[in-house]
Amino acid sequence: MTKVQHATRQWLLCRRRNPDAQVRIYCFPHSGGSPGEYVRWADDLPDAEVWGVQLPGRGSRTSENAITDMHHLVQALMTQLDFPEPFMFFGHSLGALIAFETALRLSTEERVTPNCPLLSAMWPPHAQVTRPEVSHLDDADLLAFVDGKYGTVPEEIRNDPDMAALMAPAYRADLQLLAAYRHQPHAPLDIPMTLFGGTEDPISGELAGWREHTRHEPHTHLFPGGHFYFRDRPRDFMTALRHTVFC
Repeated sequence: MTKVQHATRQWLLCRRRNPDAQVRIYCFPHSGGSPGEYVRWADDLPDAEVWGVQLPGRGSRTSENAITDMHHLVQALMTQLDFPEPFMFFGHSLGALIAFETALRLSTEERVTPNCPLLSAMWPPHAQVTRPEVSHLDDADLLAFVDGKYGTVPEEIRNDPDMAALMAPAYRADLQLLAAYRHQPHAPLDIPMTLFGGTEDPISGELAGWREHTRHEPHTHLFPGGHFYFRDRPRDFMTALRHTVFC
């Protein structure tokens, strides 16, 4: 039995298993995000097997201690999971940074790397901005901070202490992970990467900086919309994703 089989119930979620898949796509969610949003993409990718990565201290794993150091998080991923070939990574926002660092570690250790990291709506590693420390905020203030910055937390959740208590741990862990992140210089990856973003998201202006981290010229797809452009233009995004995965 492989490590993937052992770790599936903890680290990986899958909506529909597909033993005959042409490729497996491992999706790393955004800050506070749920893998469930990403595994639903399997409905539009029938020739792929789509996995969502569930980190300790988030979602169904809130009872576990969160890992808030990127080095330790990637080491845990490498220890717990195999990635059967062929495979790809998709990461959105924070997930893009985790996906990249995992691909980089695979390359450094001369293990099989993803065919093409698909990186979405994130500054390149060397251009990460300074993040405020938010660990001292209570649940309501933390969710208000997240909503003010990203506009992704409905008011009814922020004003419901029980719902806030359910959602806040994942946001807190992810924001601590980002605040502690420090880029370490490295050789560029010798694999191509594809970049995604929304035209109204300021981060999209920084996507070209990812060129420093690969020996290949990245392909870039921009869609009308903001930070969550794939919610704004799902059909256009899925068309581009299918073309990228299966071209």
